[in-house]
Amino acid sequence: MAASELYSKNAHVWLPDASEVWKSAELLRDYNPGDSTLSLQLEDGTVLEHRIDPKTPNLPPLRNPNILVGENDLTALSYLHEPAVLHNLKVRFIDSKLIYTYCGIVLVAINPYESLPIYEADIINAYSGQNMGDMDPHIFAVAEEAYKQMARDQRNQSIIVSGESGAGKTVSAKYAMRYFATVSSSSGETNVEEKVLASSPIMEAFGNAKTTRNDNSSRFGKYIEIGFDKDLCIIGANMRTYLLEKSRVVFQACGERNYHIFYQLCASSHLPEFKAFKLGCAEDFCCTNQGQSPVIDGVDDAREMCSTRRAFSLLGIDENDQLDIYQILSAILHLSNVDVKEQSADRCSILPDNAHLMVFCELMGVPCDEMAHWLCHKKLQTTTETFVKPVSKVNAVHGRDALAKHIYARLFTWIVSSINAALTSTVKQRSFIGVLDIYGFETFDVNSFEQFCINYANEKLQQQFNLHVFKLEQEEYMKEEIPWTLIDFHDNQPCINLIEAKLGVLDLLDEECKMPKGSDDTWAQKLYNTHLKQSAYFDKPRLSNKAFIIHHFADKVEYHCVGFLEKNKDTVNEEQINVLKKSKFDLLLKLFEDEEKNKASTNKLSSSGRAGKAQRDTKKTVGLQFRQSLHLLMDTLNATTPHYVRCIKPNDIKAPFTLDPLRAVQQLRACGVLETIRISAAGFPSRWTYQEFFGRYRILMKQKEVLPDRKQSCKNLLEKLIQDQQKYQFGKNKIFFRAGQVAYLEKLRSDKLRSACVGIQKTIRCWVARRKYLRMRESTIIIQKHVRAHQARSYVQFLRKTKAAIVIQSNVRMWSKKRRFLQQRSAAVTIQRVWRGRVARKQYFKLLFESKALVIQKTVRGWLAKQRFRRAMEAVVLLQSCVRRMRAKKELKKLRVEARSVEHFKKLNVGMENKIMQLQHKINEQHKENRELTEKLSVLEKTNSTEREKQSREIENLRKSEQEARGKAETVPSLLEQLSFLQEELENTRREKEELEVHTKTFKEETRQTIHELNMKNSLLNSNIEELNQEFSIQAQQLTEIKKTLENSKQLEKDLTEERCRYQSLLSEHLQLEEQHKDLKEEMSVSVISSKFSHQRTDSNYSSNSSEFSQILSSTEDEEGFTQAEDPSEKKVDLPILLKLQRRVKELEEENRSLWHQLDKKEEAQQEKAKEVEKQTTVGRTELDVEKIKRQELESENKRLKQDLSELRKSLTNENSDLAPPAAGSLPYNILLDQLSSSNEELEMRKEEVLLLRSHMVRQEALKHRDSVLGESVKLDLSEIHSFQDSDRSTNIHTLNEDGELWLAYEGLKETNRLLEAQMQEQECLHSKKYSKLVEEMNKLKAEKEQQQKLLAQSLLLPEDARVEASLKHEITRLTAENLERMEEQEKQDKTIRKLKKQLKLYMKKVEDLEAVAHQMNTSSVTSTPVTQVHITRKEKEFQGMLEFKEADAGRLLKNLVLDLKPRGVAVSFTPGLPAFIIFMCVRYADNVNDDRRLSTLLNSTISSIKGVIKRKGNDFEVVCFWLANACRLMHCLKQYSGEEAFTVHNTAKQNKQCLANFELCEYHQLFGDLAIQIYRQLIKSMENILLPLIVSCMLEHENVQGVLGSKPTGLRKRSSSFPEDAVTVEVLLQRLSFFHTTMSQHGMDSDVIKQVVRQQFYIICAVTLNNLLLRKDMCSWGKGLQIRYNIWQLEEWLAERELTDCGAKETLEPLVQAAQLLQIKKSTEADAQAICSMCSSLTSAQIVKILTLYTPVIEFEERVSNSFITTIKNILKVRDKSSSLMMDAKKIFSVTFPFSPSPVPLESIQIPTSLNLGFLIRV
Repeated sequence: MAASELYSKNAHVWLPDASEVWKSAELLRDYNPGDSTLSLQLEDGTVLEHRIDPKTPNLPPLRNPNILVGENDLTALSYLHEPAVLHNLKVRFIDSKLIYTYCGIVLVAINPYESLPIYEADIINAYSGQNMGDMDPHIFAVAEEAYKQMARDQRNQSIIVSGESGAGKTVSAKYAMRYFATVSSSSGETNVEEKVLASSPIMEAFGNAKTTRNDNSSRFGKYIEIGFDKDLCIIGANMRTYLLEKSRVVFQACGERNYHIFYQLCASSHLPEFKAFKLGCAEDFCCTNQGQSPVIDGVDDAREMCSTRRAFSLLGIDENDQLDIYQILSAILHLSNVDVKEQSADRCSILPDNAHLMVFCELMGVPCDEMAHWLCHKKLQTTTETFVKPVSKVNAVHGRDALAKHIYARLFTWIVSSINAALTSTVKQRSFIGVLDIYGFETFDVNSFEQFCINYANEKLQQQFNLHVFKLEQEEYMKEEIPWTLIDFHDNQPCINLIEAKLGVLDLLDEECKMPKGSDDTWAQKLYNTHLKQSAYFDKPRLSNKAFIIHHFADKVEYHCVGFLEKNKDTVNEEQINVLKKSKFDLLLKLFEDEEKNKASTNKLSSSGRAGKAQRDTKKTVGLQFRQSLHLLMDTLNATTPHYVRCIKPNDIKAPFTLDPLRAVQQLRACGVLETIRISAAGFPSRWTYQEFFGRYRILMKQKEVLPDRKQSCKNLLEKLIQDQQKYQFGKNKIFFRAGQVAYLEKLRSDKLRSACVGIQKTIRCWVARRKYLRMRESTIIIQKHVRAHQARSYVQFLRKTKAAIVIQSNVRMWSKKRRFLQQRSAAVTIQRVWRGRVARKQYFKLLFESKALVIQKTVRGWLAKQRFRRAMEAVVLLQSCVRRMRAKKELKKLRVEARSVEHFKKLNVGMENKIMQLQHKINEQHKENRELTEKLSVLEKTNSTEREKQSREIENLRKSEQEARGKAETVPSLLEQLSFLQEELENTRREKEELEVHTKTFKEETRQTIHELNMKNSLLNSNIEELNQEFSIQAQQLTEIKKTLENSKQLEKDLTEERCRYQSLLSEHLQLEEQHKDLKEEMSVSVISSKFSHQRTDSNYSSNSSEFSQILSSTEDEEGFTQAEDPSEKKVDLPILLKLQRRVKELEEENRSLWHQLDKKEEAQQEKAKEVEKQTTVGRTELDVEKIKRQELESENKRLKQDLSELRKSLTNENSDLAPPAAGSLPYNILLDQLSSSNEELEMRKEEVLLLRSHMVRQEALKHRDSVLGESVKLDLSEIHSFQDSDRSTNIHTLNEDGELWLAYEGLKETNRLLEAQMQEQECLHSKKYSKLVEEMNKLKAEKEQQQKLLAQSLLLPEDARVEASLKHEITRLTAENLERMEEQEKQDKTIRKLKKQLKLYMKKVEDLEAVAHQMNTSSVTSTPVTQVHITRKEKEFQGMLEFKEADAGRLLKNLVLDLKPRGVAVSFTPGLPAFIIFMCVRYADNVNDDRRLSTLLNSTISSIKGVIKRKGNDFEVVCFWLANACRLMHCLKQYSGEEAFTVHNTAKQNKQCLANFELCEYHQLFGDLAIQIYRQLIKSMENILLPLIVSCMLEHENVQGVLGSKPTGLRKRSSSFPEDAVTVEVLLQRLSFFHTTMSQHGMDSDVIKQVVRQQFYIICAVTLNNLLLRKDMCSWGKGLQIRYNIWQLEEWLAERELTDCGAKETLEPLVQAAQLLQIKKSTEADAQAICSMCSSLTSAQIVKILTLYTPVIEFEERVSNSFITTIKNILKVRDKSSSLMMDAKKIFSVTFPFSPSPVPLESIQIPTSLNLGFLIRV
């Protein structure tokens, strides 16, 4: 494939970047060979030109297609290089929140710095038993693979966990050990798994510390071997440690801490047991406060101390040893605070009163003076003498710290050995799995001896890893028979030789340590001289002569030589050790005893080789010890199958889910992941099986190219697609591809799919367009048809309308002409009439006007005459006044003249002065009057003038009005008519107004009344509203109370189900413990018996003897069960009997009271009975005749039987006959005896029937002749007759009748009379009770009627809403009252039923006693067989539904019926539940004979036998199903025939007669219920074992459509179910479910129990499928959601076919349905998020987020779910209160209930098959 094909436009490549390491870019144009640049565009839109060297065209690495990004296995990537690995890890870690990824055989684990819910027990169960490629990457998958390979290959395994500090090595190793402890169980010892896990907190406390990179960094390496026995159960463990960082005890850098145990001890110093240690806070001690960070966020040291102490106790280290450990640790703390005073340059001292030194010596039990002395001095020993030399302060402090480090190291070693001793097992170890938790490659600014050793160990591990990976690649190629060339990989053996070979770094270091004056500088010079130019892996820094550089496989590291010699020697002052050895502290002595033993062993070895060497020469250096332990570790790892876990630290700031690319790449290079990728990429990294390749790329073939041979089809396709055959190879089972070829095939596949999609779209669009066109054409034709038809119809209608219009026009014209003529005629007549009227009116008005004019003239003329007369009169008056004035003037003049003569005047007018004054006054008044008159006259003149003018004007107006009147004379008549009409209307309006006023008055009065009434009603309504509000408040309170009660009831139901589940789980655990206890007892008994027989028995002897012993156990098992079952019953017999007797006494007292009450009523009802007897006599006469006929027939039959019997006797006693009688015991003899016994029984039955009939006849005769004369004389006194058993009576009987029939007749008559009397009394009582009840009911009905009438009257006044509420309230009260009454009636009926049952039991017992007595008296034995054949008529015997058995036969019964029974034969041939019916019939017999011991023995033995069968055959579904059905049936039979009212309601009358009479077996109801629960849970487990291997393959892995929705490449970890011909379809699962259902139905299991089983089945299917979906990224796609929904639909159809839709199974599938919908729904907008959250109500928040995170497109047309969308989902789901658990509990078993199900099968009809070998049972 040319580069131009890959580096085309729109292709993506990776470019190196300084900050992000690699950056993605897109090609803007195609690349052609010879181009010097590439036109690229970065993701941020930046366009750049990337230069390429034309001589060495190193093109940038290509980016994988988006469909391959985020794969579980890095080897599944088409392009394998560093940027692809880094990008895939980044996508999985940041976007998908997945911390585990496969890289071939390596599991890459990235520390999330956050607790994740992926390590719970349900996750462990999900990974248990799964193949490594079937599930998502996980540490549990690696552990399961190691566990499985150990079991399969019988080879030891090892899990190598490596990584730098803070990467999560310790946590990964811990989870791996937890997995082994969970999936395996201890064998022979107790709590081995817990002990193995308990070692982790101890080692973390003593070996882990806080560093700048990690809060819980392991400062040592450890290798834990977990041992397993032959059953793959953990039996023990062993731990090896490497290179403990002792310097941390006395020195910590800033921000770091010492080992955790010191801080835990200081945090617990307040405890009373630690008071003697005189501790304080961690800040008080030098060795715990150097880092100035004594506290870790989120860690409680006191609580951690409790867990450490708990782990010590669990490992068997007692409290005293623990206190000794803490005492030594406290001494180390005090030792670090010992202050050394400097006296001079080479001399120092310690004060004698130093408190910390005194406490240290007190705790260690050593003298203080000696310790203070040797802390400041040292002993020098030469060949001749020994002398003591003081040391400087610096050396003294170093010696003190060395002592502290040495004590801690010895304590650490002792703790490890103690843990190993506690984990050591006596059981033989078959194999082991080792977990190596060791430090990764380290490089710091200053690297010292510790980093050198760590990197040396990583070099060795990397070499082993490279060899293993290369070996696996080689084996894969050879297995597939592919020609391969040697792959060049980095071999770090030269680097290892540089370190450990002769004259290597370690060798020179040990040599320098032996030199008397050796120093770090001289050692550095030796290194330079030896390796500087000799080895390419050794180098010297430019600016330092005290450092060296080694080129490791990961990086080059510069080591500083300062301190190498001191750390390698690890020296401590021997005198200080000698002082400690003098201690009386036991634990301290043990620490140094072990050291002495080690030294002694090394001295022996050295003395054998080189005697005379000094002791110091034989001491091993730290480097030598580490090298030896490392070689031992490598030998161990090489002898095992390794599994690799590489832990990556994503960032240095401990931020959750944040990846630093630079740090990640460094660690990927250092841990060998990229080397693995390089080795894989050098060969054929992509590998596909032929079937997988065909399923994926079938779309690239044509139909004719598909051959039956899939292999040949794949070859033909590849030869056509890839021309270069070097790019791929064909193996036996797989196709191997070079890097990039899968991406090319994916490109071809996507192009094909895209072209196919375009073709499909084209075709569909063409089809849609053509369909649209055809629809439009068809619509157009239809429209045209309808339009033309409409036009035709319109034209016809037009013609019709035209014709009709012509006719109408003719008629209209005729009508119009006629109408016009008539109008004209009427108009002419009208005109004539009007004209004539006008003329007449005109003439009339003329005459009228003339008459009115005359009147006016007359009036005017009269007025003028009057005016004229008035003027004349005025003038006359004026004239008269003038005349009179003139006369008066003349007279006045005369008077004046006369007055002038006074005397005359006096003479003449003596006494007239007063008169003159009066006259003068009158004159003045007249003058005034004259003036007034003149004024009036002037006024009148003016008014006259104005009136004249007005009159003239009026006259003119009148003239004008006359003219107008003359002009309008014609309109006057019409105006008059209008005026009359208006007057009429005015009168009408007046009348209407008056009527309206009257109506308004009445309406006002009515409205006032209505308003008044409404106000009254309003007040009533307000009061009613207040009452209703009060009632509403009360009802609201009641509703709240009801809701609370409902919630409480729901909560109680939940609590009940939880309690039931808890009880059932505890019951199952209890039963399991019992079984284990029994197994242990059996093993102990086997061991005891084996020790008795032989102490040295071989395996063959053991097997044979064990089989014999098993037979002995099986024979004695029943007897032991019987005795064990009898003992507790005998012990507990007193208290139940006492309670029964007390209950019986109370019942008898109640019965006595009721009998007295009945007796009083009986006396009153005797008179009415006599009347009823007379009525019955007429009926009895007819019955008498019938009874006579029956009696005759029975007598004849009886005679015939007697004759047959006599003949039979004769034939038996006739010895002289021709045929000799058969011998006793022969077959004819036994047959005749059976026939004789049956005939005797039949004869007795006939006799009893005859006697009863005769007694009945006598009764009828007596009743018939009662009214006659004879009846009066006949008086039968039955009381004078003696009892049936008197001896004196026997002679009278024989004298009366030979057979005693007369006496029996009298007895029968007496009994019938008594029965009749009792019946009559009962009927009378019933009649009276019914009458009283009817009266009470009538009164109640009357009261209810009245109350309802009142309520109805009240409700009519109320509005509709209040009326409805009132009626509802009334109905509720009525119903509650009725319910109370019904409850009272039910209680009364229950009491009467109890009494009747007790009476019935007494009567049945009496009858059975009488039958037994009669049977004993009438049986006779026959000793010989008949000679002549006699025909005997036999009547079938009526059975009572009991089986008689002997107590000794109980074991045989249960052996044949329980232990040896085959369920399949019973299900096919016999009645369902037959064993249960047989056992219950035996129980009835034991109850009938009142044998408590036999009953309890039978039931207890039954329970133990069924448990034994379930224990032995618990995995056989049919056996468990059979015994579950029978256990339930037996439990239901015990309830059905118990006599309790709740159960007898469902029985027939005959079944109620068969109830248990003597024993109450309520305790056994519970026992059999517990047994049924145990069997049910075992049924679920057996069913689960069958279903679990099928569920995932059927529901998830099987694909109906291959190719288009095919799976993606899976890399090195192939799935186990790759081949579809081996895959299991959902039909297989449905067949298995049908088998389960059919089996349960055949065995007669109750339908309710079947529904619960089906519900449990579907829950298991849902839980397992959903759990696997949540743990498999490859299953979270759109196509898989479609497949899941189709499979669920098939399951629902299966439920519908079997009518099980109401069993709740469909609801259990709801989480899986919602998960499938979630895979298919749109996932982009916020509305989609809201829809998802509302839809997925049955899924938890964690499950929804997990599915969205795992969603992976299978084809490139799908889109990934963005992080923003997942964040939106999380924000919406925060308000949910549901559980946040990720996995469904697949082990959950719903609580089961067994509803009572009565059996309609009558017990007496059950037949016992002969195949059961139960002939010793006798039907009764």
